[in-house]
Amino acid sequence: MSIKQRSPRVQRALRLATGTALCLAASYGLALPIPFLAPVLGALLLVASNRPLPFKAAVILALVAMLTTGIGLLLIPVLRYFAVSGVLLIGLCLFAVFRFGLRGGNNLIVTFLIIGLTMISSAGVLEFDLALMVIKALVAGLLLAVMVGILSHWLFPEPDDAPAPPAVPTLAPDEVGRVALRATLIVIPAFLMALIDPASYLPIVLKAVNLGQQSSTTSARNAGRELVGSTLLGGLLAILFWCALSLFVHLWMFFWWMLLFTLLLARKLYGLSPGRFSPGFWLNSLITMIILLGQSVQDSAAGKDVYTAFAVRMGLFIAVTLYACLMVHLLEQRQKTIIRA
Repeated sequence: MSIKQRSPRVQRALRLATGTALCLAASYGLALPIPFLAPVLGALLLVASNRPLPFKAAVILALVAMLTTGIGLLLIPVLRYFAVSGVLLIGLCLFAVFRFGLRGGNNLIVTFLIIGLTMISSAGVLEFDLALMVIKALVAGLLLAVMVGILSHWLFPEPDDAPAPPAVPTLAPDEVGRVALRATLIVIPAFLMALIDPASYLPIVLKAVNLGQQSSTTSARNAGRELVGSTLLGGLLAILFWCALSLFVHLWMFFWWMLLFTLLLARKLYGLSPGRFSPGFWLNSLITMIILLGQSVQDSAAGKDVYTAFAVRMGLFIAVTLYACLMVHLLEQRQKTIIRA
C-alpha cells in the first residue's frame, strides 16, 4: 500500500510517533536545557493539527512565546515582594487563559501561556538565571518541535481526500466559568510547590497543566479512570521504557524505544486499536511517560539515585492527580446542588 493510500489515522499515528521520537533524540543530542520539553511540545503540536504548520501560524506561535516569557518575567518582582497578591494575580490570569481555551482557543497557545504564568515566574522567584533557562528551553523546544513537525508531515502527509476533523465540542456558556475555575484550582497547588523549590517541582507544574486541560473534558463519573488511570499507565510505561533502555544505553536506542512506545499509544489515540478510553487518556499517558522518563535521565546524568527520585516524583504525580479528581467531584457536586435548589 502506498503512502497516499494509507488511512489518515495510520498516517497520523506514524507522524506522531516519528515526530515525538525525533524531538526526543534531537533535544538530547543537542543537550538542550530541560530536554524533555521538546518532545512534549512536539507531541502536543502534532496532535493539535493534522496539517503542516503554516507560516502565519508559526509567526503567531513565536509571538505567543515572546508574550509568554514576557509575562513570566514581569510577574517575578510581584511574587517576590507581594507574594499573596502575586499568587492571586496569577490565579486570575490562569482562569482567563483556561476560559479562553474553553471558548475555542488554541490548546497549544493555552499551554504556552500557562507555562509562562507558572514555570517561568516560579523559577525566577528563586533565581533569575533559572527563569532564563526555562525561557531558553521553551523557545528551543518550540523551534525544534515546529521543524520536526514540518519534517513529520513531509514524511507522512495527510491524504488529500482525508475528511476534515470533527469540530471540537464547546461547553455551554454557563459551564465555561465553572470548568475554567476547576482547571485553575488544579494548577495552583503545583505552582505553590514550585515557588518553594522550582528546580524539583517544575515537572509537577507541567503535569498539573496537562491535568488542568484534560479535566475540561472529564466528568465526575469517569474522572478517576481518565485522570488517575492515565497517570498510572504513564508511570508504568516509563518503568518499562527505562528497563528496556538499560539493556543498551545509546541515543539511537533512546530514539527507537520512544518510537515504539509512542506508536503503541498512538494506535490507541487514533482508534486503530479500539478501546474504552478517550484520546485524552492516551495523550496524557504519553506526556506523563515523557516527563517521568526525561527526569530520570537527568537524575542519572547528575549521579542521583534514579529509583528513589522516580518513586518520590511518581508519588507526587499521583497526589496531584487525586487532587484533580477531588476538584472535579467537588465542583460538579456543587453545581448539582445549585441546580436542585
